[in-house]
Formats: sequence, structure tokens, C-alpha cells
Amino acid sequence: MADMVTVRLGKTDFEITGTVRQHSVIIDEPISNGGQDKGPSPTEYLCISLASCTTATLKIYANYKKITITGISVEVEMVVTEDKKNIFKRKVKIEGNFDSTVRERLLQIANSCPVHKILSQANTVETELV
Repeated sequence: MADMVTVRLGKTDFEITGTVRQHSVIIDEPISNGGQDKGPSPTEYLCISLASCTTATLKIYANYKKITITGISVEVEMVVTEDKKNIFKRKVKIEGNFDSTVRERLLQIANSCPVHKILSQANTVETELV
């Protein structure tokens, strides 16, 4: 289970500080949404989570299987359809000298990252006002 995350609203409308363990991040909305653009928006952090989890999962697998990867880059864009469905468009670039069989396996591994699994299934959010 992940560590508890806490966020607190800052002095401006949408400037939020998030903390987990000893780490602190700034969350904000773009100026066009009324924020100060001091950091990524919550939705952008969701895309960052998918991209970074994909990268880490691929690197862990490559290290385990002793596959030499010279670079990994992942782009994620979230698109909301007219019927309010979220689609995460992910482009994965893996650099290295390997054949199509290994490339196909790496795609399977990318699709097995924990954040991908979370986003691909029905989820429940339980909220308690304290």
C-alpha cells in the first residue's frame, strides 16, 4: 500500500502543497484556469504517474532480464471524450538494440505497470468529511 499523501491549500486560490514521506510537491492550475501555474495540475500529475510508472516498470524488467536499454521516454496525454470517458494516450519510446520479440515483450511489460492497472479498472473513491 502507498504512503499517505497530504495536501494543503496555499495562499493563492489553487496553489496546493502535497507531501508524502519527506517529499513535497507544488500542485497548481494553469493561469487559464485561475491558478498561478506554479506546478503541474492534478490531472497532469496523474499523467506523470502513468508515464513514470511505465518507465520504472520497464527499467526494472530490463535490469532483471539483463536487457540493455539506452533510453526510455514516455509521453502521456489524457483526452476526455464527449461521453466523459477518459482516454490516456501513451507513447513509449525504448532505445536499445533488441529484436521484435523483445520489443513486443517490453510493450506487454509497459501495460502491466501498477498505475496502468489502476487506471484500467473500475475504481471507488470513499470520502469522509472530518
